[in-house]
Amino acid sequence: MKKRGAIYLTLLIAVFVAALSLAGCGDKGAEEKASGPKTTLVTDLAGREVEVTVPAERVTAIGPGALRLVCYAGCDDKVVGIENMEKQWSTGRPYIIANPELLDLPVIGQGGPDSTPDPEMLLNADPDVIFVAYLVDAAKADELQAKTGIPVVVLSYGQLGTFDQEVYDSIALIGEITGETEKAEEVIAYIKGCRKDLEERTADIPEDEKPRVYVGGIGMKGTHGIESTQGNFPPLASIGAVNVADETGSKGSVMIDKEKLIEWDPDIIFIDESGLQMVREDYAGNPGFYQTLKAVKEGKVYGYLPYNYYTTNIDTAIADAYFMGKIVFPEAFEDVDPEEKADEIYEFLLGKALYAQMAKDFGGFQKIDLAAK
Repeated sequence: MKKRGAIYLTLLIAVFVAALSLAGCGDKGAEEKASGPKTTLVTDLAGREVEVTVPAERVTAIGPGALRLVCYAGCDDKVVGIENMEKQWSTGRPYIIANPELLDLPVIGQGGPDSTPDPEMLLNADPDVIFVAYLVDAAKADELQAKTGIPVVVLSYGQLGTFDQEVYDSIALIGEITGETEKAEEVIAYIKGCRKDLEERTADIPEDEKPRVYVGGIGMKGTHGIESTQGNFPPLASIGAVNVADETGSKGSVMIDKEKLIEWDPDIIFIDESGLQMVREDYAGNPGFYQTLKAVKEGKVYGYLPYNYYTTNIDTAIADAYFMGKIVFPEAFEDVDPEEKADEIYEFLLGKALYAQMAKDFGGFQKIDLAAK
């Protein structure tokens, strides 16, 4: 009897364990079902409520900078088509250099700042969601969504293009829709951390002790010479530098009279390397003008990596800020190697060290002798 009772007890325990196991499997199955694709409403950067199925596995990105933000959010492997413009430009965009396989994807439209989305090509790519920047307002986004039957989500770079809340909101939104929330949060935290670090390094330097700086040759819908500059230039603004062009009152690109540069006579000049050749050619034709400038006479002219290629390459802009900080405030940036910092930034945001390639394409962080051939 004792033996039979023991066997009976053992059977009861086995049945109980099996029941628990089955219940666990049921719970797991329910969890898996609950975590699968579902429909939800999101609010995009145009203020539109858009119904999307999450997590989206197939995405397209159209308009200046949209694909870059998708890559920052770690979704390059979800992209199913790119604009022809992305294939035509061979340099200047780290997100493409880091993900060359994107160039093999089908074309979903011409692309470009003033282009019109191509509904038919987008339909052929069959994405779960279309991310778009700059090309459309809320009404046109609704129109494109109606034509394709595909959710259209508007992104934005905001006013600053680098350290802007709308950039953070856009990356977070991409992460929410694609299921890459953790990656998106990490990227946002990293960019914010860079901004905090840059600002804190120079926060205690009195204004009257800061060198006066000019940035020339800035690309603006094409290449330009020394007269092309920018007020509120993000890399300089982030390190608290004195940008003489701020005196124009402009918050963006502006063309100045060259005589104004003589009047300002900055201590340091940075030249966007996309416009460096034009500046060299201008110097060759009028060396006397340049030789009146203190920065030229004292050898304080530097080249930096251009970051405006199909709007702002945020990674390169931050790298430029560290380089400029090293030049303008050497003591505050004593521990920074600009080239190593650039690779750290590229690796964090795009997964690859890209400074060497960018330097090969443009020249890199360097002192410039305008008289050199």
